[in-house]
Amino acid sequence: MFKRVLIASDLSHVSDAIIGCMDNLKTLEIKEVVLFYALGFKEKDEVSEIVRQQIKPDLERQQELLKKEGFNVTLELANGIPSEEIKRICKEKNISIVVLGSHGSSAFTHQLFRLGGVASEILNSHEKPLLFLRIKGDESGFQAATGNLKEKILFATDFSDISMYAFEYLEELVKDGAKNITLMHVQDKGRISGHLDHKLEEFNHIDNERLMLRKERLERLGATNIEIKIPFGIPAQEIINEAHQGYSLIVMGSQGRGYFANVFIGSVSYKVARNSDVSVLLVPEKFRELN
Repeated sequence: MFKRVLIASDLSHVSDAIIGCMDNLKTLEIKEVVLFYALGFKEKDEVSEIVRQQIKPDLERQQELLKKEGFNVTLELANGIPSEEIKRICKEKNISIVVLGSHGSSAFTHQLFRLGGVASEILNSHEKPLLFLRIKGDESGFQAATGNLKEKILFATDFSDISMYAFEYLEELVKDGAKNITLMHVQDKGRISGHLDHKLEEFNHIDNERLMLRKERLERLGATNIEIKIPFGIPAQEIINEAHQGYSLIVMGSQGRGYFANVFIGSVSYKVARNSDVSVLLVPEKFRELN
């Protein structure tokens, strides 16, 4: 399913935790890993070369850890800006998915997400799926809270075209053995309250029918325990609250209904990826290669 993965390392304890849990991700059919680090220099000069030589041993250490897990690993030490270099490497190496670490509800701890606008740039322009692995711990020690990502999956949809692209990935996960799925659509309180309250029952009926069709598709592929949930509230918060119920992975489109490129930083998918207690797979509109 995800044959070639890019791990964006920042040489932190969080990155080590991601690498330490990669054995669990073999259930996603990962065969090859590109271990990536961006120096952040706009131009190659003597300073960037000194930094390159200083950090290379640590990257090679992480590379060896991945090799011991049985992965074919290549090292990509890029000179430029992280968001730009990630896009370039993804195209050149035909990357299937980009893996990053997230830590708790306060913030992303990965260095890429401590660089201000870089977070917005990556999330707003990514063309390949992003997998945010949930990392637990503090500076004294980190570990990934990731077992089998296919154990119990929450699929959140707004019925947009982008969420349908994400559903295709959910189907692949079911083909690969996922059995326990919750299909969830949140009736947006901000859109409905005040002038469409009288339509809520009708909306629920229509959306339940939509989810039932998706349930039937997943059952034909082998899923055996599928729930449908249509709560009323604030979408991001409802998804995050539901995620507390023992899920291993959230799958959703990375932009949905009402998306505008310049305001993605405040979108539902960004909020869920930032604040969820479990790992999140975000699938962008442009990416539909499943093999």
